[in-house]
Amino acid sequence: MSKAKGKVIKKKQPASDRKQVSYKLVLSDTCAVCKTPCARGLRYLAHMQEKGSVGNGIPCILTKTYV
Repeated sequence: MSKAKGKVIKKKQPASDRKQVSYKLVLSDTCAVCKTPCARGLRYLAHMQEKGSVGNGIPCILTKTYV
């Protein structure tokens, strides 16, 4: 009898060893001049152009860093 080939079992990393993703918060003026606008940024920009809207910024997916 021969042993089965193929399947490699990966062990899961503990939560403390995994990389954590961090995004920078950007305001609507940054989204307005972005070279690669995303749907979330365009939606935020449209919302901020309404009269009386207040915003604190959104996390930009283009500024993703691993900690």
